[in-house]
Amino acid sequence: MRRTLILVSLFLTSAAAGNAQQAFPIWPGGTSGTIPVDSTSIPGDPLAYNIVQPVLTWYPASPSHANGTSVIICPGGSFCYLHIKTEGTDVAGWLNKRGVAAFVLQYRVVHSETTHPMQEKTERMKDTANSRRLLTPVVPMAIADGRQALTYVRKHARELGINPDKIGIIGFSAGGALASASAFDYTIDNRPDFVAPIYPFVPSTLTMTVPKDAPPLFIAAATDDEYHLVPMSLGLYSKWLATGHSAEIHIYSKGGHGFGMNRQNQPSDAWIERFGDWLQIQGFL
Repeated sequence: MRRTLILVSLFLTSAAAGNAQQAFPIWPGGTSGTIPVDSTSIPGDPLAYNIVQPVLTWYPASPSHANGTSVIICPGGSFCYLHIKTEGTDVAGWLNKRGVAAFVLQYRVVHSETTHPMQEKTERMKDTANSRRLLTPVVPMAIADGRQALTYVRKHARELGINPDKIGIIGFSAGGALASASAFDYTIDNRPDFVAPIYPFVPSTLTMTVPKDAPPLFIAAATDDEYHLVPMSLGLYSKWLATGHSAEIHIYSKGGHGFGMNRQNQPSDAWIERFGDWLQIQGFL
């Protein structure tokens, strides 16, 4: 049965940045409801899925050290589900400790027929043509959700107590497509002030002309990425380099795909600290 998900369940928010918990539908006409979550596929990392109404869940920094910067976080999950903790709320918690407000975006994904979206995706991938058929309409919808999230946060910046000129976006894997796309072909309302695609999937359909006022770019990935997405990261970095825009890239020897906030005793464990260093250098901390 198709489920409508709107508002993030509170138990998902308690594991990370723990002081917030408001959720905002990003498109006009949104209402509230519940999110189905599969918490068994990956122990300790709940999966959000069947998202038909995208929402931002707000994690404000403590007023005692909030600095006005905010980051929209786009978890990954092959456009089939979202790793809501290791690529979402855990990142929000890390940012909150440094005075940065965070918004975890739940964007539209492929519809799941079962309560085990990860297993369903694995089976679906055996039929490449059918998998492509399902993904083709979803990817642009997800990218539109990323752009709308930026528009929403900027429009409501004053009431949320954040700086409208310090709104960034970070995305992991499929969520990296949303972050990457936001750096191209934007408007004054949805231009990100900084962009951080982490082991991103970059759709070949994106308009890839680097704008004259392109935002600063931070990229992290691992050489042993089992999905072989590193060339996409290198391609993004090369475009920023060729056009003289600010960019930083970290390609770790080990870490695989989907390292997120997982601690694996691998070089990629340090990526979030390097991201913090970069935010500091860019004037966002």
